[in-house]
Amino acid sequence: MSLKDKASKNRLNASQWQAAVSDTFFPLETTMIEDRSFEGGLNTWNLGIVGLSQMRCDGILYKRHKHHFLDEVESSLLITIPRLGNVGFNQNARQATCSPGEFLVERGDLPYEFWHEQTNELLVLKVSSESVRARIGPTDRLGALSFDGTAGVANYFLDTVKTTAQHVDFLDEAARAAAGMHILDLLCLAIRRDDRVLDSNMSSIRAAHLHRAEQFIRNNLSNEDLSSSVVAEACNVSLRYLQHLFSGAGKSISGFIREKRLVRAREDLSVEGTTTIAEIAHRWGFSDQSQFNKAYRGQFGCTPTDTRKAAQQSQRAAPP
Repeated sequence: MSLKDKASKNRLNASQWQAAVSDTFFPLETTMIEDRSFEGGLNTWNLGIVGLSQMRCDGILYKRHKHHFLDEVESSLLITIPRLGNVGFNQNARQATCSPGEFLVERGDLPYEFWHEQTNELLVLKVSSESVRARIGPTDRLGALSFDGTAGVANYFLDTVKTTAQHVDFLDEAARAAAGMHILDLLCLAIRRDDRVLDSNMSSIRAAHLHRAEQFIRNNLSNEDLSSSVVAEACNVSLRYLQHLFSGAGKSISGFIREKRLVRAREDLSVEGTTTIAEIAHRWGFSDQSQFNKAYRGQFGCTPTDTRKAAQQSQRAAPP
């Protein structure tokens, strides 16, 4: 069922629309092309660590200003998939156009403008910047990038999002969380195949070596024996050169491994209510739970139990 079919159940005028989108995504300023006749419909679902929305509205301009995110603690990315026509986007001195068959990445931690002049239907994902960084590295270069989704894993990603939107009302909480994790992994696979996301502050060869080493780490976080020497051997570089690469990027190898493990553990704690904390810690390479608890508190300022309780309370408070 398309959003057009559901519009009679969720029809919003211009004054209601800004509050609806700000509540769903984050604070935004809206300007309608035709204010008096404007009409929009919005449906949104919680897929564990991913938010999925389907929206259809008349021509509009969205603006996100600096004051909208000054007090935000965690940053997010919006992934927009247009269905009917092109959308335009400006952020950080970069302009992009995104057409049906493509997807657009928007950073929520920088001002931007987003618009479409005609009635359009969009699928929008809201994902944590931290979760994306844990899989593909820095998100600084992602804003205002449009990705071709007509082939390969990017096409599979788009098809999965569209299929999920069609069937999400029939999925229980566990299935929705699993779908969200799958969508996030596919998104990151599609993004990291694009050379534009490599670190431009390093030479192309050094950036490629660092990118390969970081990706090897992300792919092997569950290996308790993962270490600097294991990474160096797998990437066919010397340990000294590998350490130099990471120090040049302002990080240590062991710190990078620990950080990415903790982020993935926090994701699981937020969506897996039946798996024990010890099992999740072990899954992500922590053989000592007390060490895991200490590192977790140091990274996030709370305990794994606190994260699990907060997630459970949020799930109980969410509307059916």
